[in-house]
Amino acid sequence: MTPLTKKKWRCIELPQTGYRTAWKLQTDLVAARNDKGVETDIVLLLEHPPVFTLGRRGGLENLTVAEDILKDRGIPIVQVERGGNITFHGPGQLVIYPIVDLKSARLGVVDYVEMLEEVVIRVAADWGITSDRNPLNRGVWVGNRKLASVGVAVRRGISFHGVALNVNLSIEPFTWINPCGLKGIGVTSLEMELGSSVPIDPVRKAVKRHLGEVFEVELVMTKIEEFRNCRFKVS
Repeated sequence: MTPLTKKKWRCIELPQTGYRTAWKLQTDLVAARNDKGVETDIVLLLEHPPVFTLGRRGGLENLTVAEDILKDRGIPIVQVERGGNITFHGPGQLVIYPIVDLKSARLGVVDYVEMLEEVVIRVAADWGITSDRNPLNRGVWVGNRKLASVGVAVRRGISFHGVALNVNLSIEPFTWINPCGLKGIGVTSLEMELGSSVPIDPVRKAVKRHLGEVFEVELVMTKIEEFRNCRFKVS
């Protein structure tokens, strides 16, 4: 595919955004994409304040501390429709939420997930970190330490949710769960692997570059305000 024929994705970079707010934005964009109110695929890049989320397979049984501890710290638990089990999101973790018409892109779900993993593998390589995927346990791994989690949902052919890459966040909350329902595994970040500071802005730039390369698309930087004329309300 030549640059002149590349498909375009809208790319929206958001400030730190509450999980439920970002979830509602995704589902509204999915509905608008299905109804042709939005004509292009979109990717959201953002960080969340601390939150635990449960996927379709549940995961509350994999919380290893009392829920009261999370309440005392003001950390909510949210059940969502993505694949996977329990995971943690927080500042210092870059979350990538593509809203993609898989049918139009001629992508199966497994191929699509592998492409998301490939983006993270290439980003890690930019920082000199060798990582890999595990078909039995989706995500991106450095040895037996999980660097990024992947969980998607598909509604009428439109994929949403996505991948969460640990850049420089605190790993402590992952010790309160069996991450993704797996016992005896570690969780890591780019910063932990390097043993030195990793700012998130250069990682955002690398993610955008590799999204374009892996999906063979041109990212068009877009402000969320440009979607105010869509049928859904952007608050």
